[in-house]
Amino acid sequence: MMKALIYHGPGRRSWEETPDPQLIEPTDAIVRVDAVTICGTDLHILKGDVPTVEPGTILGHEAVGTVTATGNSVGTAKPGDRVLVSCISACGRCRYCRIGMFGQCLGGGWILGHRVNGTQAEHVRVPFADTSTHLLPDGVTDEAALMLADILPTAYEVGVLNGHVRPGDTVVIVGAGPIGLAAITTAQLFTPSHIVAVDPAPSRLEAAKQLGADLVVGAGDDPAGAIAELTRGLGADVAIEAVGLPETFELCTRLVRPGGHVANVGVHGTPATLHLEDLWIRNLTITTGLVDTYSTPTLLDMIAAGRLDPARFITHRFALQDMAAAYETFADPAATGALKVVLSRG
Repeated sequence: MMKALIYHGPGRRSWEETPDPQLIEPTDAIVRVDAVTICGTDLHILKGDVPTVEPGTILGHEAVGTVTATGNSVGTAKPGDRVLVSCISACGRCRYCRIGMFGQCLGGGWILGHRVNGTQAEHVRVPFADTSTHLLPDGVTDEAALMLADILPTAYEVGVLNGHVRPGDTVVIVGAGPIGLAAITTAQLFTPSHIVAVDPAPSRLEAAKQLGADLVVGAGDDPAGAIAELTRGLGADVAIEAVGLPETFELCTRLVRPGGHVANVGVHGTPATLHLEDLWIRNLTITTGLVDTYSTPTLLDMIAAGRLDPARFITHRFALQDMAAAYETFADPAATGALKVVLSRG
């Protein structure tokens, strides 16, 4: 038996004993979880925003660990290997995988902590282990690698790349939580002229400034006025939505200039209004997306080369068994100042 964080329906979770995972398919691996984190999506699940998650499911979709067993068809990962467990499981064979859309994999996609048991546990079964784990170089720490399981590739692919950030652009990022901060970090790879962060929490705006935002807009401020002043009235070239609320999505559509891009990254649990009566004439491109994690090897190389330091997102550390305290801290960032929390095996 092992301990795991089990979802029991909206608003209910518990750290409790449950059977150890077993190999089911020949493409599976069992990974001992050495470090794990909590995602904003886990909070959305607990709010009831993701009804496809069945009660009894172990939550979590991000981990770094050590392979302890593999199925007969696994050729890359082997027992003893230190690996990153990606938030996306990819069969590598279906129509979507063949075009690099691993997030839409017909047999995988986002299944860990969603449709199958996840990573917030002492051990996890990883489907499609060869294409869903990444071997870690010796020089990359568990904590740095853990940020590549979800937030960095998500912000980079669904926000920065989908938004077509280019040199000289003005980029506004609505929401300075972990995803928004990761978008600030990776947007800088394209040398925009200005990066603007919008968030009501002073602690998150301070983090945004430390990570590279040129201008921050807080509660009571006027985001549209600030962007207009910065761009001589044109509006932002790219607006990245990193919250998942109707009002933040609609704000992004107002902040972007004609011909600009709105890249939605946030997880939405309720409908948002698409004001086509205003937008039809403005030549906007609006994108949505689930991360595909095709960028993970590139980002991992950048960490190994010292070009990225994602451990800067981590504000709190806990022992694995302190899962309840970690959730309480992560769920109340206004009081705790939490960005990313890391739970490690003792």
